[in-house]
Order: sequence, then C-alpha cells, then structure tokens
Amino acid sequence: MSNLSRHNFDNFCDELLHRKEKPRVARNRVEGKSFLEITEVLVSTYNETGAVEVAAEVLNEIDCKKEADQLLKDADVKCSEPGSRNTAGPSAGGTAQYTMVDGEHFVDKHQIELINRVHSVADILDLLLEKEVIKQAIYSEIMAIPTTQEQMRELFSGPLNAAGLRGKEVFYRILEKEEKYLIDDLKGKK
Repeated sequence: MSNLSRHNFDNFCDELLHRKEKPRVARNRVEGKSFLEITEVLVSTYNETGAVEVAAEVLNEIDCKKEADQLLKDADVKCSEPGSRNTAGPSAGGTAQYTMVDGEHFVDKHQIELINRVHSVADILDLLLEKEVIKQAIYSEIMAIPTTQEQMRELFSGPLNAAGLRGKEVFYRILEKEEKYLIDDLKGKK
C-alpha cells in the first residue's frame, strides 16, 4: 500500500470512510493522515488480519487490483479459484486461503443468485452460529424473517460483510455442503 500514488492513496482513504460494513472508521481518524497513520488506524480498528482483508477489499474497490493482490501475497493470505481442492479453509490450520473470482470473494460475486436460490437457510444459520461467524442475537433476528430470500438478504447486508473474508469463506464452505448443486452450478458460470 505504501507504493500507492497520492491520487490512489486519497481514493483509498475516501473509500475507507465510505465502507458500509462495521466497524466504520471515523473521518477525523483518516483525513490528512499519512500512510503509516492509516495503517495504524486499520490495525487498531480491524486487528492485524482484518486490516489486511479490509485494505485489500478497499484497494479492489478503487481498481487497484494488482496492489490488493500484492498486499495479500505479502501478508501471506492466499487466494484460490473456486473448485480447487488444495484449498485450506480458515479453520483447516496453516495459512488461510480464500475462494476468489475476478478479485472478489465467490459469495460476493454470486450474491444475487445466492439470495434468490438458497433454500436451506436455517441449516446454514445453525452452522454459522456454531462456527461463531454470527452471534445468537443475529441468528434469532434472521430466523424471525418470514422468507428465505429476505433472510439471505439480511445475512448479506450486515453480519456476513462484518465477518470479512474469513467469515465469507466459512459461509462458502457451508454452502458447498448444504447447497452443493447450486454451488457447482455457480462455479460453472464464472
């Protein structure tokens, strides 16, 4: 990130301020700050691993994909194509690897189809709760929603984005088991 042009660094800071996912960064913690100060803000807000994930996400948003890939590589966070079987999930030990398609996580890339086509939401929520991707209060709120599409929309709108890449990867692995045919179909679409 330190090799960003001034223009891209300003865009990075602006995009960071406009992230909808929580926790959000306050304007006074970003405006007029140096690269090192922004790095400190990222780490103090998201922890070390989360800071890398958020920084890569923001870099992708401002069309700095090479820089995002380099950041992930430097931080030893590996990306994989969907369907590769040599991919260790975040809980498999070792270095976390994420299922990426065209610079974004598989579940983000296919969000609309997942919202419309996933039917086993209750089972998925049970597993997300068990793996501590969501909390009991969120689980209860989503389960109270009447339709599976609305439940999925709510899951994507808050808790899943807040969980970052690791949470999305756990969600993806659950979908591979609970909605195997849907995921296979989406993998074929790229």
